[in-house]
Amino acid sequence: MAHNPSDDHSARDSAGGSRLEDILNALFSLHQAERSGEQVAGESGTISELTLRDMARLLGGTRVTTNTRPSHQHTMEGEDEEEDDDDEYVDIDDDEDDDHVPPPRRMRPFFSPVTEPKKEGVELLASGEFGRVGVKSRVRRKRFNVARTILSQGNHPVPSLNREELSSKMVPNTNGTTVATYDANMYTAQFSDDSSFFYTCAQDFKLHIFDMRAPSTPEPSPESIRSGHDRRSRHDSSLVTRMPLRKVIQGHPGRWTITDANLSPDNERMIYSSITPTVYMTTTSPEGSPRQIPIPFADPHSRASPFFGLGDSFGIWSCRFSADGNEVVAGGSGKIFVYDLLANKRTVKISAHSDDVNSCCWADTASGNILVSASDDTYIKVWDRRSLGASRRPSGVLVGHTEGITYVSAKGDGRYIISNGKDQAARLWDLRKMRSSAEFDEIQRDRNYYGIPEFDYRYPYYPEPAYTAHPKDCSVMTYRGHSVLRTLIRCHFSPAETTGQQYIYSGSADGKIHIWSLDGTIVHVLDRSKTLPASFSPSGIEPEPPRRRGLSDYDTYTCVRDVSWHTQEPVMLSAGWEHARGGTVIARHEFKGLSKTTRSLEDWVEKEHSEAAEFPLRRSSRLRSHALHLPGSYFDTDEEEGDDED
Repeated sequence: MAHNPSDDHSARDSAGGSRLEDILNALFSLHQAERSGEQVAGESGTISELTLRDMARLLGGTRVTTNTRPSHQHTMEGEDEEEDDDDEYVDIDDDEDDDHVPPPRRMRPFFSPVTEPKKEGVELLASGEFGRVGVKSRVRRKRFNVARTILSQGNHPVPSLNREELSSKMVPNTNGTTVATYDANMYTAQFSDDSSFFYTCAQDFKLHIFDMRAPSTPEPSPESIRSGHDRRSRHDSSLVTRMPLRKVIQGHPGRWTITDANLSPDNERMIYSSITPTVYMTTTSPEGSPRQIPIPFADPHSRASPFFGLGDSFGIWSCRFSADGNEVVAGGSGKIFVYDLLANKRTVKISAHSDDVNSCCWADTASGNILVSASDDTYIKVWDRRSLGASRRPSGVLVGHTEGITYVSAKGDGRYIISNGKDQAARLWDLRKMRSSAEFDEIQRDRNYYGIPEFDYRYPYYPEPAYTAHPKDCSVMTYRGHSVLRTLIRCHFSPAETTGQQYIYSGSADGKIHIWSLDGTIVHVLDRSKTLPASFSPSGIEPEPPRRRGLSDYDTYTCVRDVSWHTQEPVMLSAGWEHARGGTVIARHEFKGLSKTTRSLEDWVEKEHSEAAEFPLRRSSRLRSHALHLPGSYFDTDEEEGDDED
């Protein structure tokens, strides 16, 4: 009997996977039926009608639930041999962006919203490790006003203000304006280190580089959009953009999508992974060579896979350049690797986790000694390369998430990292507080599982959790409110130069962008369902978004996988998967401290003058009130006086 692809999902659930013979039999059955002109029972189409998504399902891996529960203790010491990955992996873990995925159900608020700053976060803000302390203390006393600070510079030119002094509170606060659309889903969307360009990688194995220093094209008129003149790029017909396109790179085809891309410290080179054992490196320069250099992480002379000549069956999900640009760390099917580009060889291979390594990074920007790996086994492990010769055990383990980890990002100081988890939480970690390997062994001997049984994050619903954190949680802070479903949602620190990295921000499967202060409170929630069309100016006054009549929640369902904050300006770019039309919409979010409320700079000047005229009357009134000991007069007036003093 012919194989029915619709039954493949449940078959993997019950049996743990389909064998190669079953897949080939299904294909041959369809082919024979097509040649004979007959329709196979239970099949509605022919082999010529099989789509890439159908093939992905047929060739899909052995697991539907990617958070494979550890069934026994795993000890990594001495474990450096290549595991049998043939049946372990062609899992399309990250990418169930199915055309038939239902819109997200409203989840009950399992976690109470943070309304007051957390003590631990306030201490971090005052520690001096996250930017200048003075500006933060003035904000807490409500004595900081961006417009007033700018206007008063003419009267107080000395001392000059630090960039962070002016821009630390300029947080992007608009729901965004469309600046580009693309026909495929984009998985990475990031500014370069100097924000001179913006780069993306997509499911069609293309990488795009946009020039952020060149002027944008004017806004198209609504009439031109309705008439179909949507300014498609002459370099890529799938792209409509107002951002000048610097370069299009056709990547090597891999499995399903390009999952990750990263730039070298000088922004001259780019690497990308696509769930194969090989990472490719290319140049970002428009005039550079189109040659792409393979970086192989497979064992030499390893047995090749029968599928399309892809080599070993394991895949790389994440890759990062080192601080000097001479090495690459990569993570994939339970392993992490380091490749030396100068020596042209792989120098580190560690069987690090019992499940997929979804993300990896270097802990600091000064050296390449400390590696960090984050996995679907719920743990983040820290590796010191200086001790790997004596032991293959991690230097420490960060315990706290109760579901798989989708992304990890380092502050760059060798101390703090941030992670996103499928337990709907972002967590801040201090590497000095990690669990030792001995403590981790004790945790592994505890057979209890603290997550949600049979939870599959690729579907838009998260059941009620039994635990909010692992009992041995060693994270410093936890941030909630976003939705980590459907794909590997990313999170980041805000820029160092302009904000002191005092904010954490993340995309969300429900179309929101969350920005938290380090103290745990939500600063802004940007809603991509209210993103304005390309006919509006991103820098103009933000009007009410037009009503989308006749559209259901299903039509407006957006999944924001990646967001990037400009390193010099209060601007964000977000990549949202649009469910109604498919593909990606890139939106630009700006800080509208003045124009968002339709006020101009002249309005602020007039307000300054009126407040200055009222000041003597208000002050005398407060003094009389205080002299008469009226209830509450002291505390009420003290806060107002703080506002006037600045």
